Amino acid sequence: MPVLEEERHLRAAVGRVLAQEYPGEMEVVLAVGPSKDRTQEVADRLAAEDPRVRIVTNPSGRTPDALNAGIGAARHEIIARVDGHAELCDGYLATAVTELLRVGAANVGGIMDAQGSSPQERAVAAAMKSRIGVGNARFHVGGQAGEAETVYLGVFRRDALEAAGGYDSHFARAQDWELNHRIRSAGGLVWFVPDLTVTYRPRGTFKALARQYFNYGRWRRVVAARHEGTINLRYLAPPAMVVGTCAATVLGLATRRTRFALLVPAVYAAAVTAGGLAISRGENLETRLRTPAVLATMHWCWGIGFLTSPKKLRDKALA
Repeated sequence: MPVLEEERHLRAAVGRVLAQEYPGEMEVVLAVGPSKDRTQEVADRLAAEDPRVRIVTNPSGRTPDALNAGIGAARHEIIARVDGHAELCDGYLATAVTELLRVGAANVGGIMDAQGSSPQERAVAAAMKSRIGVGNARFHVGGQAGEAETVYLGVFRRDALEAAGGYDSHFARAQDWELNHRIRSAGGLVWFVPDLTVTYRPRGTFKALARQYFNYGRWRRVVAARHEGTINLRYLAPPAMVVGTCAATVLGLATRRTRFALLVPAVYAAAVTAGGLAISRGENLETRLRTPAVLATMHWCWGIGFLTSPKKLRDKALA
């Protein structure tokens, strides 16, 4: 479990792992980075309370470094990745291991079930579970069990994980997709299991959400540079929207004759508003009013991140 700035959620996340009914030995390795909150104190207390919890340090604070440190310290042949703000459903580990062995997979995983408590978090959760927000990835929107490009988190056979070289420390984001691509390229099977649901706690402010999706877009372009042919229309839609909407707005404001181009941003705004209200049906009014803005934040920040991804990041990925 990579852990950084997780004072709020860490105890619940670890508690859900320790509560799993798994017919075998189990340990929880916390790879703790240098946090500004009380994360280290919470982690130390969890380790003191239960001998199954161990702590390793992650001086860089970067997720791939934490994951590799945790894997290196782990003592068993099956590795389950869990995040410090994620909560496993009942039976998660037993079901995952059963499926891992049944289908001969290298990695199995399930659904990222975003759940919020505040109106902002609930709006983000609605967007993260909708096709208009994140496309058609099964680990977001669900679907039938089967082979997948990637899955949320993941339960791995250790030998397959080590054969792939573990997580690439260059990728501060998108490290899961990049690792699963290497596993599949080597002939390994990545398997989606819809019964594996993990509660995910969304970002609670627009600023944090914008930063998250900006980095998603930035690093997805780095992955595309490393692995040619892996980009598709779902990933190109946000940057295309940013370019098209900005160009149409500039054109529409240029002269009276080109004002018809303003229909493009107007149609986008109307679509996001209608879509946001539709996917948040049943929520309270404040959540519903926030959802269109959440969708726009996700679209625009992902697209801008992709378009402005620094060349030096892509060059390092190719080195």
